[in-house]
Amino acid sequence: MTTRVSFKTINRLAIPATIAGIAEPILSITDTAIVGNIPENGLESLAAVGIVGAFLSMLIWILGQTRSAISAIISQYLGAGKLDQVSTLPAQAIALNVLLSIAILLGTVFIVEEIFLLLNAKGKILEFCISYYSIRVWGFPLTLFAFAVMGIFRGLQNTYWPMMIAITGASLNIVLDFILVYGIEGLVDPMNLEGAAWASLISQGVMAVMSLYLLMVKTHISLIPRLPVHPELGRLIGMSLNLFVRAVALNITLVLAVREATALGDRFIGAHTIAINLWLFAAFFIDGYGAAGNIMGGRLLGAKDYNNLWKLAKKIMLYGLSVSGVLMVIGFVLYRPLGLLFSNEGEVLRTFYSIFFIVILALPINTVAFVFDGLFKGLGEMKYLRNVLLTATFLGFIPALYIGQYFELGLYGIWIAITVWMMIRGGALVFKFRRKFRPLLQKV
Repeated sequence: MTTRVSFKTINRLAIPATIAGIAEPILSITDTAIVGNIPENGLESLAAVGIVGAFLSMLIWILGQTRSAISAIISQYLGAGKLDQVSTLPAQAIALNVLLSIAILLGTVFIVEEIFLLLNAKGKILEFCISYYSIRVWGFPLTLFAFAVMGIFRGLQNTYWPMMIAITGASLNIVLDFILVYGIEGLVDPMNLEGAAWASLISQGVMAVMSLYLLMVKTHISLIPRLPVHPELGRLIGMSLNLFVRAVALNITLVLAVREATALGDRFIGAHTIAINLWLFAAFFIDGYGAAGNIMGGRLLGAKDYNNLWKLAKKIMLYGLSVSGVLMVIGFVLYRPLGLLFSNEGEVLRTFYSIFFIVILALPINTVAFVFDGLFKGLGEMKYLRNVLLTATFLGFIPALYIGQYFELGLYGIWIAITVWMMIRGGALVFKFRRKFRPLLQKV
C-alpha cells in the first residue's frame, strides 16, 4: 500500500490541516485582540493574556505530543496494511494522557500566584493573570482530549474532521468573546478579562464533545481501554517522552522570551504578546504542510516507498515556502493595521512596529523548520527532534538572548535570539533527512 505524491493529494490533507492548525492560535489571538481594546485596564489585561497564554501553551504543547505519536504509529501501520493490529492502542493512549493532564491541572491550580510571580508578573497584571488562568486552566484536559482524537484522524489520513472541530471551536470562541468581554446592553453585563477566559473554556468543551461524537460515529475505534496493554504502547510512550523533553526545551524558549519581555516593562510585554501571537498564527498556518508530511510520510515509510518520500519532502517544502511568501507580503502590506487589531495603546504599538519586521523576514526560515518538523514526527524520529530542540535552545537561543541582553538590545535581542533558534532547528533537520534517505533512493 502506498500513497501518490501529487499536488492534489498533498493539499487534500494540508489545507484542512492548516485550517485546523490555525484555530489554536486564533483562540489566543481573539482573546489578545479583544482584551487589548478593553476601555479600562486594557494594557494590563493584554499583558496578563500574554503571560497566561505562554504558560498554557507550554502545558498543552508538552502534554499534547501524544497526538503526533498516535498519528505516526497509526499511519505507519496503515502503510504496511496492518491497521487492525493497533485497534486497542488509541483508547489506552488517550486514557493515559487525560489522566496525566488532570494530575498536572490539580498540581498547578493551587500555586497559581507563585507560577506567575516566577514569570515577573506583579501588581494588577499578577491579579489579572490569576483570575484569567483560574478559569482557562479547566479547559486543559478538554483540549488534550480533542488533540488526541485529531491525531487518530490524521493517522487515518483524514484531516477533514479535525478541521471541522477546529472551525467550530474557533468560531464559537470569537462570538462568545464579544458577548462576554464587552457584554450586550440590557442582556449581558461586561465581564472584561474573565469573559475572555469563559469564552475559551466553553469553546474547548464544545470541541471535546464534538471530537468524541465524531470518533464514535465516523470510525470503528473504541475509547474504552481494554487489556492487555498493547505492545506498541511502550513505543508510543517512548516517542511521547522524547517529544515531552523536546516540548520542554521549546517552551523554555517561549517562557524565557516572555519573562525577559516582562522585565523590560508593560509596553514591551504588550508588544511581545502581539508579535508572538502573530508568529504562532503564521507557524500554524505554515504547519499545514508539516501535517501533510507527518501523515503521508509515516504511511510511505511503512510501505518502504523511499522515492516518493523524497518527492514528498521536496514538494511540501516548495508549497510551504510559497505560503510563507504570501504571508510576508500580507505582513508588510498590513504592517500597521495588524497592530491596531490588538491594541489602542500608542506606546505598545510603537514598540511592536519597531520589531515586527523581524517576525516577517524570518518566515522562510521558520517554514523549513516547521515543515521538516512535521515530516520527522510522521517518520517516528522523535529522539532526533528532541536532540535538535535541546541544541537549538541551550546552544542557540539562550546564548543569543543573553548576548542581546548584554548589548542592551531589548526586544530586538529577544526576537533575534528566536530567529537564531529557528535557523538551527531547520538546518539540522534538512541535514539529517538528506543524509538518511538519499542513499535509500532507487533509480527508476
